[in-house]
Amino acid sequence: MTAPDSPIPRFHLAVPVDDLAAARLFYGKVLGLDEGRSADTWVDWNLHGHQFVTHLSPKRAPHIHNPVDGHEVPVPHFGLILPVPEFRKLADRLRTAGIDFVIEPYVRFEGEKGEQWTMFLLDPAGNALEFKAFADDSQIFAA
Repeated sequence: MTAPDSPIPRFHLAVPVDDLAAARLFYGKVLGLDEGRSADTWVDWNLHGHQFVTHLSPKRAPHIHNPVDGHEVPVPHFGLILPVPEFRKLADRLRTAGIDFVIEPYVRFEGEKGEQWTMFLLDPAGNALEFKAFADDSQIFAA
């Protein structure tokens, strides 16, 4: 899950969580991310080579949604673009773990430019995640 030699710069993202033990269970066990450094109020995670940090915060952000392809997409959200086989494997892993999807895995824009598999879920703190996989990676930024 590391990408130190990637030509694409790695990002750093920090999100609030209201329970570090629940975050460790979700990100470490359910998603299978490797845990890095930590303290009493934060945990670093290796999100496929990106530095992702969960910071303890007692307040949750309000939920906002935008309509996309007939679904109410939670905003803000974050996630990864995966190869299709990895997307399917993750979807199966999440189903096995009993995760409730905000938007079940499905093909968006089927047969159109930018065709992609997508799924949305919430972590235990209510942070929205989207994982997707493009039928053709060259269309990720297609207009």
